[in-house]
Amino acid sequence: MVLLYHIFNDSKSFFVWPTPVNELFHSFLGVDFFFILSGFVMDYAYDLRWDRMSLGGFIKRRLIRLHPMVVMGVLVGAIVFIVQGCVKWDGTAVPLTSVLWAVLLSLFLIPSPLSMDVRGNTEMYPLNGSHWSLFFEYIGSLLYGLMLRRLPTKWLKVWVVISILLLAIYAFLQEAGGLLYGWSSEPVNMLGGLLRMLYAYPMGLLLARLFRERKPSSLQGYVFLKSSVALIVILALPIIGGKTVETLFQLVCVVVFFPAIIWYAARGNATGMRQKVISFIGRLSYPLYAIHFPVICLQISVVQGMDNLYEHSSQPWSVVPFSFIISLILAIVAMLFYDEPLRRWLTKQLINNDTKRVKRLQHRTMRDSVTP
Repeated sequence: MVLLYHIFNDSKSFFVWPTPVNELFHSFLGVDFFFILSGFVMDYAYDLRWDRMSLGGFIKRRLIRLHPMVVMGVLVGAIVFIVQGCVKWDGTAVPLTSVLWAVLLSLFLIPSPLSMDVRGNTEMYPLNGSHWSLFFEYIGSLLYGLMLRRLPTKWLKVWVVISILLLAIYAFLQEAGGLLYGWSSEPVNMLGGLLRMLYAYPMGLLLARLFRERKPSSLQGYVFLKSSVALIVILALPIIGGKTVETLFQLVCVVVFFPAIIWYAARGNATGMRQKVISFIGRLSYPLYAIHFPVICLQISVVQGMDNLYEHSSQPWSVVPFSFIISLILAIVAMLFYDEPLRRWLTKQLINNDTKRVKRLQHRTMRDSVTP
């Protein structure tokens, strides 16, 4: 849905309505869903392992999980930008040294200052715009490792309530309203992204903690399918009203609908072929997110050449499936032949070997401490 949102972003409506709308408008809330789900998975995967895992080991695991595709996404973005001719959206030429600086900053997930924005759209990561959410994902992981995992459940609830209030105040005070912030290096925009994460990530942690404590019964049937359909319906809705109504709806989505969908989905079980399909989709989701945006940029430049227009408001249907299919193919290839093999190798070198060394050291310490 995020891929489709970026493909059709700012395009003409592809159905006939009385007034122009973007039917996939709320798909940008997929980032908020991602933050909540990421927090849920983080707690579910790591919370019971801290007695045998250090903070350094946790950080290594997060780097191994996330950063290989960050690097790949940056390289794909740089190649696309060079193929496009190293020019900003307005046609201004960009020196190669500026492109190299943009690559260097992006490889370390350092937000690009406005003065070094090579695309001229104020993006935090101009070579691969969607990486802004990974920047906040890293912040969320660090907060979890350093502090959030130590909070008692009652204080985690307080954190979530306060963050909801701050997010709502921010959303209503903005001139445009809503939650569509975080992608730009402009301070106000970055603050919006930070507030989105500071609510959603702890909410996911809280959901996982409550899920473990209450142990709800498992559900049979097509739980994954039902959850996915519910999420797709929400993300595909067009703008539903003015600033106040639209902002309120977005807040209800992230505070009520998304946590409810995750809670329901977590109760489901899948076996056999369904489990394999779901697992494949899960494995593919991150590589697809990490590298799809440069393909969309390439789509826009192709349309510019075809229409000789600055905006891509009349993009032909022949370009849309091209972007969708190429993004999927690139993501599958990156997953099978780059991301997963590299992560297995890094895990063996940085995690498993360290674990073996620690066990040997512990065994030697115990042995030496025994009195003959």
